[in-house]
This record gives sequence, structure tokens and C-alpha cells, in this order.
Amino acid sequence: MKCKISKNAAKMLLLELNKPEHEGKNLRVYVTHAHGDHAHYGLGIDEPNDNDVVVSTDHGIDVILEKDNAFLDGVRIDYFYVPEEGFSVTNPAKGNHGDH
Repeated sequence: MKCKISKNAAKMLLLELNKPEHEGKNLRVYVTHAHGDHAHYGLGIDEPNDNDVVVSTDHGIDVILEKDNAFLDGVRIDYFYVPEEGFSVTNPAKGNHGDH
């Protein structure tokens, strides 16, 4: 499985992941809602379980993904400052380039 994190997203995620209360935990990307040929995503900080795979990214952030969920393979995490500040999780590999 693959996961990409943009430079801006990595910067913001590391600020959160480096807090003492999150020591030993990883970023989790999960599907909040799936319908038709695409899904919507959420982010959390968690520990992996037997149904997960942990993927290392080029920014040194390990990401937890549910093993058998095809919507999670190829997710991309971005952080935008405009039009409003926040994270955006998409999966271009599945044709999902943003929420509708």
C-alpha cells in the first residue's frame, strides 16, 4: 500500500505527532464514508492493530492504513492555507481528486 504526504501536510502533522501525549503513536488515515467508486477520508492518531499495515513515507511519518481497504491504497494528504486552512485527503489512484 502507498501513501503520499505533501511538504505542508508533513510540517503540520509533525507538530501534532511530536506532542508528548502522542509518543509511540502514528497517523491513521481511514475511510469515513464510501459510496460508488469513491470514498471520503478522516485522519487520527492511533496505534496499529492486526487489521492494519503501517506505511513509511518520505517525510518520516508512518501512516496506519486498514489492510484490505482498496480506497486507502494510494491516498494523498495535503494541507492548504487557502481558500480555508486545513487538511485534504484524496486518492488520485482511485479517481478521487477531492470532495464533492
